[in-house]
Amino acid sequence: MTETDDAARHHEKMKKIKAARDKMMETKTDEKGLIVVHTGAGKGKSSSGFGMIMRCIAHEMPCAVVQFIKGNWVTGEREFLRKNFSEQCKFVVSGEGFTWDTQDRDRDIAAARAGWEQAKALIRDPAIRMVLLDEINIALRYDYLPLEEVIAFLRDEKPEMTHVVLTGRNAKPELIELADLVTEMTLVKHPFRAGIKAQKGVEF
Repeated sequence: MTETDDAARHHEKMKKIKAARDKMMETKTDEKGLIVVHTGAGKGKSSSGFGMIMRCIAHEMPCAVVQFIKGNWVTGEREFLRKNFSEQCKFVVSGEGFTWDTQDRDRDIAAARAGWEQAKALIRDPAIRMVLLDEINIALRYDYLPLEEVIAFLRDEKPEMTHVVLTGRNAKPELIELADLVTEMTLVKHPFRAGIKAQKGVEF
């Protein structure tokens, strides 16, 4: 078979794929505000959420972040957004660190509660198109927030066209059931297991 024959076969194959794809896309016409969950043991949950925030900013869609748990970390995303896009993206820090750092359940619950109250106000704001609830799944996992309240709010009070992204390991089954889009990050290999600590630009 000649290179010309190869190219022709490839062209025909791609032509058929495009036709099938175009036909499928004709049926996808609805729009709605999505509930998106990024969970799993692998890295990339928050990174994916912040990537979506970058897209919103590029499309001039006002957005907001409520960062649960990681409060005492100086993260690159927080510094970047606050310094460069504070008008386009509101950024709320709630929490003083991971629960093994604070070792004070009452403080952790109070911080999570304060973050959730601000999150609800941001989600209700008709001007805001996307709200990222970073690491809220951890707060739900440790029962710092009532799962039933979070589920009921997202189901009954979230504005129709507002996107809400929830990140963190061990997403509750009820949240996964409610969500429109769920991605589970799978851990294949991690440098921590080889004794390498968290590093700027990769972890935070």
